[in-house]
Amino acid sequence: MSVTIPEKLFFKIGEVCDLAGVQAHVLRYWETEFSMLAPQKNRAGQRTYRRRDVEMALRIKELLYDEQYTIAGAKKRLANELRHANRESSTTISPKAPTRSLRPPPSLAAKFASKSATTTDASTNNDQRPALREIAEQLREILDLLDEGDEKIASLRRKKR
Repeated sequence: MSVTIPEKLFFKIGEVCDLAGVQAHVLRYWETEFSMLAPQKNRAGQRTYRRRDVEMALRIKELLYDEQYTIAGAKKRLANELRHANRESSTTISPKAPTRSLRPPPSLAAKFASKSATTTDASTNNDQRPALREIAEQLREILDLLDEGDEKIASLRRKKR
């Protein structure tokens, strides 16, 4: 079972249902049974799934439908897999490995690529470089803060279990 997940930040429940091949009520039920499947809700109260949530939904479906696990068995299996993955990642990953992509999304990359191709004034580019470096550093700091927030949320979720 190989499903290609689109390169997006957030997915609506209908999109996740289409990817996983299950109905929305099944996905909502899984959220009540599997604490590791916990999409955030936007201001309107709609579920917004991140890539890791989509991957988790696909893994849950694989365990339940393909490997014929019970709900309880699938919970145990996922908990073991997550524990094992956390042990491996804590021993092999450097302390500050970037978890987010620093590349712009394709839609923005195309806009900036077309604008930079038309800019030929080298002196303007040289004048802008220090400011651009400072902006890039500030953006990296923001990404680091977001990563720290993700880690705190994950640890709080682990404590709730």
